[in-house]
Amino acid sequence: MRAHARGEPRIPGRGEPAHSADGGNIERGSRPGRRPAVAGSVRGDLSVLGGRAGRESERGHQSCRGAADPGPHPKPDRRGGARLRDAGQAAGAFYTAQQEYFDASIRADTLQSQADLEAQNATDAANKAGRIAAQLYRDGGDTTSLELFLSGSAATADDLLSRLGVMDKLLERNQAVYAAALTARDAAQSLTDQAVVARDERDRLQQVAEQKMLESQQAADAAQAALDAQTLHLGELQAQLAALEDTTAKTIADYQAGVEAARIAEEQRRAAERAEAERLAASGGAGGGVVSSGWARPTSGHRTSGFGPRSSQCGNGYCSTSYHYGVDLSGGCGAGIYAAAAGTVVYAGYNGGYGNYIKIDHGGGIGTGYAHIRPGGFYVGYGQRVNAGDLIGSEGNTGNAFGCNLHFEAYVNGSPVNPIPFLADRGVSI
Repeated sequence: MRAHARGEPRIPGRGEPAHSADGGNIERGSRPGRRPAVAGSVRGDLSVLGGRAGRESERGHQSCRGAADPGPHPKPDRRGGARLRDAGQAAGAFYTAQQEYFDASIRADTLQSQADLEAQNATDAANKAGRIAAQLYRDGGDTTSLELFLSGSAATADDLLSRLGVMDKLLERNQAVYAAALTARDAAQSLTDQAVVARDERDRLQQVAEQKMLESQQAADAAQAALDAQTLHLGELQAQLAALEDTTAKTIADYQAGVEAARIAEEQRRAAERAEAERLAASGGAGGGVVSSGWARPTSGHRTSGFGPRSSQCGNGYCSTSYHYGVDLSGGCGAGIYAAAAGTVVYAGYNGGYGNYIKIDHGGGIGTGYAHIRPGGFYVGYGQRVNAGDLIGSEGNTGNAFGCNLHFEAYVNGSPVNPIPFLADRGVSI
């Protein structure tokens, strides 16, 4: 599976089922879809943010120069766009490395399963050959049997030849069983050797994927810092421009006060949205409820696509993979996403075809992943400690997705496993 360029997905109309790039129909939830604008976040949408603030900053700076100069101007910082491009490239590299690791993990597991099956076949064939040999031994072996055949007990020559034929067939059968045992043993050894090589490659790719994840997180953090600085610079330039051109703005301080008021309003809007998601969860939604095992359902809504092999679907300039490393759950655009168990956020950012993605380490080699989070839908950050059932994000269609859904993955020692029995063993049904 590789990352693909993605255009803006077509949002189906009312009553029309959406489709997930992870392969399944997605029906909208009862809540109306919400796609709020992004306010100053690299994690909102890497494909949109690149260079925008820098371009606006430069325009504002040029406009100020065209009017009466109120004082020295700082030079526009063009590093923000480069940081965003670096973050996008790092996220794509992480996604590619992660998918290659997942592919290698499945291949290693498949080869080991085949080796185990052939080893069992070899054991069964060897036991069968042993039983035949034991029976011949109890009958006195080949020499005793030959003596019985030649003892004169046969009434006629035809009778003797018949007995010799039976004995020959017994020997042939024993040789065939022995040969089958050897063949099965050799096949088991060959598959075991291949599985060892595959596991070594899997482990190597796991290290590569973990390094790419770290680099992607660092690039995203650097891009966020650059964007914050750029946004501050843009505000200063816009304030200078407003003071020169807008007669209603008496001072730069007046304009900055308006900018601050807009920022506070945006924070209040996002806080209200999060509070609404928490209220819906508390009012009986299936998502976020913690069971006695300490685990929770990661979102509401029904399952639209399962784990494992599936047919590929194409659309919006890319095709879904033929192997699905998680399950898709559709609670509707903006539906809450909850931590499946307590743990530490080890990644929160863009991840190629997964779009906005969160990974949580639960300890003991157990982890979970949450993909296709909507722009601006991160409620936790890298390094943050979360509890089971905590609201960590909201459903969207970033990355390779044909509609809003949560692509949920479970990991054991880094490798993806089927989340359905994984959660069922912990008392959670999806």
